[in-house]
This record gives sequence, structure tokens and C-alpha cells, in this order.
Amino acid sequence: MEPLRPQSIVFITGAFVSNDCWQQWQAYFNQKGYTTIAPPWPHKDAPADVLRNRHPDTEIAANRLADLTDYYARIVEQLPEKPILIGHSIGGLMVQLLLQRDLGAAGIAIHSVPPQGIFTFKLSFLKSGWGALGFFTSTDESYLMPFEDWQYAFTNGMPLDQQKAAYDQFAIPESKLIVRDTITSAAHVDFSQPHAPLLLTSGSTDHTIPASLNYDNYLKYQHSGSITDYEEFEGRNHFVLGQPTWKEDADYILAWIDKTLPQSETVNTSMKISD
Repeated sequence: MEPLRPQSIVFITGAFVSNDCWQQWQAYFNQKGYTTIAPPWPHKDAPADVLRNRHPDTEIAANRLADLTDYYARIVEQLPEKPILIGHSIGGLMVQLLLQRDLGAAGIAIHSVPPQGIFTFKLSFLKSGWGALGFFTSTDESYLMPFEDWQYAFTNGMPLDQQKAAYDQFAIPESKLIVRDTITSAAHVDFSQPHAPLLLTSGSTDHTIPASLNYDNYLKYQHSGSITDYEEFEGRNHFVLGQPTWKEDADYILAWIDKTLPQSETVNTSMKISD
């Protein structure tokens, strides 16, 4: 008998944005019968404007990828079942890291930061990430993406009023160290190992994580007995979770879950007792 499809989803937020970015997604999946949570990163449990007013924030600046992955692992381990994991950007990387620990029934990595060893010299990728790395600046201070950089790295192609509204609602300070950690062993994935079903998605206009980088990530997975799928969406930038097309992406992900984790039929567990 196939296991029942999990009824819980853990949304894992990426860098630079508040976990409020999942509100529409949570409402969507809640309506489909799932129980969802979108835990904030440590030291980020506050509205975006409050966090911006705290900048520079030494506690946020101290966040590291290994600790953050452990933090989400502890959350997942407290649930009554292995959940479906859905993450964006660095959250997508953590989905892959948690699947390595066998902590998810399935994973969806949306415009994921790639694991260690996958890199590109594409100009948009280098331009989008340079400021956040914070070279020649103190790592004791958090990094807050200027609006002009936000326009290029997250909301390129959107009208100015939408770009500004998105920044005001979601942009928050970030740790420079956690961005640097994505190219270290803290981001290591053993692509030869079996894993729960994994879907990687990308966007054709994403400057921060170009679609080609997500495709390279997909090609790295080598275990023939594990499900690994890939889908590129036209016109999606790195603000994919809040673009007007977000529901089309959610519809695709839901259909992928339905196809990949079929719901078992009710099994009659009654037993006949012999005379």
C-alpha cells in the first residue's frame, strides 16, 4: 500500500524577504485541504518595516546557513508526518538540504540558489549578488538591499508602483555571511544519493538566479530511482511568489504533487476471524 499523501506543507523563505511573502500561497494550499506553516527565520519574526528600522541588526547579521538548515530541520522533525517542503531562493536550497536528511515527503525548490559547486558567470547573477556578499564591509552588520538593487534583482520588468509596493511590504535586512555560505560545504548536496521527489522551477527573466543555473542544478541529480523534475516559467522574475502569475505557478505545483504523490484509496482494515 502506498503511503498517504502528506497533508502538511512547510514553506521556507529565501533571503532578503519577509516570510509574509507566502501569505497568498498559504491561503491557496489551505483551501486545497493542506495545513501550512511559513516560519520566519531566526530574529526576523516582525513586520518588514520594523526589521528595516532595526537595520543594521547584529543578530540577523549573525545568521549562518548551517544553523538555519538545522533550525528548519527541528521544525520539520516536530511535525506528526514528513511534510511537503516548498522553498524559494535560499529556501529552495534548504529544501534540497533537508531532503538529503530524509526530512520531507517531497520538495519544490522555486528559483533555488544552487548547492555548492554549481555556479555561473552570467552578468545578471554576479550583479544581483555582489552587494549582498558585502566584501570590504563588516559582517557584524546586516545588509539591506537598496531599492534600486531590488528593482534589478527581484522585480525587473514590473511597473514602478508594483516594485515599490513589493519592497515596502517584503524587503528586509540580511546576513552577508549566509549569502557567502551558499558556496561552502554548508550548501553541499550529494547528488548521487536517493531522495524524495523533487521539483525545481525557474523563471525566464530571473536576474538573481538565471534559469540556466536552475537547469544545471536539475542535471546534477544522478539517482535513477528518484524523481527529479524541472519546469521553466516564461516571464517570471525573482519576485515570482508575488507576481500576478503566482497562482499559475501554484496550480502547476499542486498538479505535480497530485501526480507525484498519489492519494491512496481507503483500505478496509477489518479482519475475518476464523472459526
